[in-house]
Amino acid sequence: MAPRDERVDLIQALAVTAELTGTQLSEPAARVMASDLAAYPLQQVLGALTRCRRELKGRLTIAAIIERLDDGRPGPEEAWAMIPQDERTSVVWTTEMAEAFGVAHPLIASGDIIAARMAFRETYAALLTKARADQTPVRWMPSLGHDPGGRRPAIDEAVRKGRLTSAHAAKLLPPPEADNVVPLLAGPRSPAPPEIRARIAAPLKAKSVTP
Repeated sequence: MAPRDERVDLIQALAVTAELTGTQLSEPAARVMASDLAAYPLQQVLGALTRCRRELKGRLTIAAIIERLDDGRPGPEEAWAMIPQDERTSVVWTTEMAEAFGVAHPLIASGDIIAARMAFRETYAALLTKARADQTPVRWMPSLGHDPGGRRPAIDEAVRKGRLTSAHAAKLLPPPEADNVVPLLAGPRSPAPPEIRARIAAPLKAKSVTP
């Protein structure tokens, strides 16, 4: 789609959204608003306008649209649900989530979860708006807790959702132990015939008993 066509579609979407939210929007104002939003991918803006039509209780503003852009960052409620509640839990989060967690952590440690949630949401929402206004790309990073057994689920989920690469995830997790490989190969779900499984398992068993 040519840029001119995109601009026409955007102005039309702005006009419809303004009408449905009870906002007086002149054609010159719509053109200026479209120019400000042209820096963002059209589909993100159209998605944000759809959310405005469903959610907005007041006037349509640039800030309200940018706040609803889907740039890969979770919203405040989803972000709060993802943050760790103790030092044992691992998480893969954004830089904005980590910064907001730093504000909320003392309140979590003191047991005041309600105040912690409010502090997190307020801080994160401000950071989210600034990151989207500045068009800062989302950055996901791991924060590994003290419980080694809880790290793999968090990292595997991040890989599935495209938040971490498989290469990065491999560096965060230990390699499977040889002792765990033998039962896997010899288990009832293994497609290998018994003689093949025995040949594979023998060198591993011999290695394990070598002084």
